[in-house]
Amino acid sequence: MELQKVNLPDMQKGNWKIEKFTVDRTDFHSMLRGRDIPVGESFTRVTRNNYLVMSDTPAEMRDHRLAVLKAKGSCLINGLGIGMVLKNILVYPAVTDVTVVEISQDLIDLVSPHYNDSRVTFVCADALTFMPPKGKKYQMVWHDIWDDICTDNLKDMEKLHRKYGKRAEWQGSWCKSECMCVTDDIPATPTEA
Repeated sequence: MELQKVNLPDMQKGNWKIEKFTVDRTDFHSMLRGRDIPVGESFTRVTRNNYLVMSDTPAEMRDHRLAVLKAKGSCLINGLGIGMVLKNILVYPAVTDVTVVEISQDLIDLVSPHYNDSRVTFVCADALTFMPPKGKKYQMVWHDIWDDICTDNLKDMEKLHRKYGKRAEWQGSWCKSECMCVTDDIPATPTEA
């Protein structure tokens, strides 16, 4: 299954900016990490204070593919970004409800109107402290609250995986295996434009 790119207009609120972009050159460091971006193709990205948070490039889609494939029943997504995971799991009729936990109300205000589906609930909260309703179980939980691939993220990933260990049939974290392999000699998150 190939994931679909998002279709959001260019917009801005607070320190968040969503925009289309096209890469006009190949970045050597991104090629080394397998995160190269096709030159000349258009993508969507979200930045906070001009710092890249997420995009719908092929590498990002690969990062999220397993979460989308595991989606069924009740799902929880920690971190909204541009809504790429949300868009792609909503195509499944087997997804009964989705809770999206996002710490920034400005980002929710920008993105949520483009995912108008009665199965979706947006919650403005910190994923690390958010408490789901008592007894709530999820078939799929996806954690994507980090801007960079970095070993510093592993502590939060472990905390979230413990938190949902008995509540989730399946859960995963964005780039967890890559975080465990990061070295200092190659930048982990290249500039995408």
